[in-house]
Amino acid sequence: MKKLSLLACLVVAAWMGLQAKTAVQKSPNGIISLSAKGAGLTVRYQGTPVLEIPSLGMEGTNVQPKLKFTRKVKDDYQMVAGKRLHCKNEANEYAAPLGKDARLVMRLYNDGIAFRYEYTGLQDVKAPKEQTAYIIPEGRKRWMLQWSDGYEGFYPMTTTAEVKTLGGFGGSREQKDINTHWGYPLLMEASDGVFALITEANIERRQSASSLFNKGEVFRVVPDQNDLLLAGDWHTPWRVVIIGHLADIVQSTLVTDVSEPSKLDDNSWIQPGVVSWIYWANNHGSNNFNIIKKYVDMAVTLGLPYVLIDAEWDEMDKVASNEGKTIEDAVAYAISKGVKPLIWYNSSVGWVNGAPGPMYRLNKPEDREKEFAWCEKMGVAGVKIDFFSGDNQANMDYCQDLMESAARHHLLVNFHGAPIPRGWQRTYPHLLSTEGVYGAEWYNNVPHFTEKAARHNATLPFTRNVVGPMDYTPCAFSDSQHPHITTHAHELALTVLFESGLQHLADRPESFLAQPKEVQQFLGQLPAAWDETRLVSGYPGERVVIARRNGNTWYVAGINGLDEPQTLSVGLDFIGKPSSITAFYDRPASTDGQPVADATNPWEITHPYTLPKTLPCLPRGGFVLVITK
Repeated sequence: MKKLSLLACLVVAAWMGLQAKTAVQKSPNGIISLSAKGAGLTVRYQGTPVLEIPSLGMEGTNVQPKLKFTRKVKDDYQMVAGKRLHCKNEANEYAAPLGKDARLVMRLYNDGIAFRYEYTGLQDVKAPKEQTAYIIPEGRKRWMLQWSDGYEGFYPMTTTAEVKTLGGFGGSREQKDINTHWGYPLLMEASDGVFALITEANIERRQSASSLFNKGEVFRVVPDQNDLLLAGDWHTPWRVVIIGHLADIVQSTLVTDVSEPSKLDDNSWIQPGVVSWIYWANNHGSNNFNIIKKYVDMAVTLGLPYVLIDAEWDEMDKVASNEGKTIEDAVAYAISKGVKPLIWYNSSVGWVNGAPGPMYRLNKPEDREKEFAWCEKMGVAGVKIDFFSGDNQANMDYCQDLMESAARHHLLVNFHGAPIPRGWQRTYPHLLSTEGVYGAEWYNNVPHFTEKAARHNATLPFTRNVVGPMDYTPCAFSDSQHPHITTHAHELALTVLFESGLQHLADRPESFLAQPKEVQQFLGQLPAAWDETRLVSGYPGERVVIARRNGNTWYVAGINGLDEPQTLSVGLDFIGKPSSITAFYDRPASTDGQPVADATNPWEITHPYTLPKTLPCLPRGGFVLVITK
């Protein structure tokens, strides 16, 4: 018996040793896996390679990672706004030493991977140079954003990194040089129907954000400027790759899953909502008390909770027609009408010379506290802060200073002219939106947005809006300085397709109040936070149909990104039997069954409505369904 027991132990030990040598790191559901390849890793989805990471580590730690399982990660948390309010996730976490005082931490989630580098016992040293790189093979479809400090640009589909740099105001001129600098997120189709979206998450103090620089097929992660001397423990942000089918990408909450929990003890004062917004139609309207009144009154008529008083409100008393009225009077007027005012500030770290004000009121801690206390006392509900200076560490810390000070004074925050969200919407839940997108305000600035907007709009749900709230400022039925050629139903659909905790409506009061009463009621009842989000169908740049649930009501929106008619798939069996459906879509023709434009009466609004499996769409058209359970 003793000999048999000894033999059994030897067999078990040998088996365990073999398993250790051949172990493959896997996600909890086994769909995503890693395997070593040289000094890097291969990421697989259902056994098929989707992404090569040829190098990992930091300067001085270029060793082959030998990942060992450390723990299971489970999280269950609530959001105040976003694509899903109740979020759950689980991951298998692995780690590998990278020298004496550093290690690689790798998490495999069911919808992607996240990894970072952790240090202990640093002694006044600068952040080491990172060596992380991804390979994006030539010939593979990808949607990439040429980097700018405000992340405002298109995500055109291409199969090469050999893309000429766009220059000029709003990227309107093509240059001779090949672009090598790319902003997050980057989406690529790794194989037929399987995608990978590359981004990062959880920027904390003493960290800069990063972006991608490529040389051929190799895309390196390069953190922005960080001049601090680091002491003690320190780590990088999470490098994140969301992996799966397009529905997995769109529905993923991986960016917030790996971000720090909320720093606030009380979220009850944070209320997402729809905002009437002056700038799109009246660039300098916020220095005019009478124009502000029109937008407040529109908010009252439509039932919107917020109005934004944009740049130059500090010059209101200089405008003769205001008869001495100031920002205090404008705020008081909005409050008297039951509308909560938001006001604009220049961050005074990005665009300063020649920029609008107010400026230099938030940079010093004592000035910031004084200003936000004044806002709180007046009854201001939140602040829109504009013109930041990119991804550097000083800018990242400044943003966190602003959010922490705003929270002390119960002020909502909307960052403009700013980098994309990287998980702060969980850590600081009063950050309800961030621009970081080429949005509708560009109809003010450049003519080329007109022709490209429909395709761009059909790309954003698969790229920029995946990573966090996006203040695109949607829904323009009339024209700004440059016309739009999307249909009315396309524009209405954007209010559902684009997730933002503060959803600013672009158009002028006269335009909204001229729409059918059903459209006005829709805008007044539109949620800005969602219990659930589902991708119904779509492909980047061509078409998209998304369903979002708020309570017992589903909002389903679809758009055609092409300049020709197409039929969109609308399979909604997951909703179950509805009690009522209201449909908003472009007026159909009576000849061949395809929609046609009708400028005099563009709407087709039907209630009750029988749900089809497909819906024909005009060129650059769209639809919205409101489905009550």
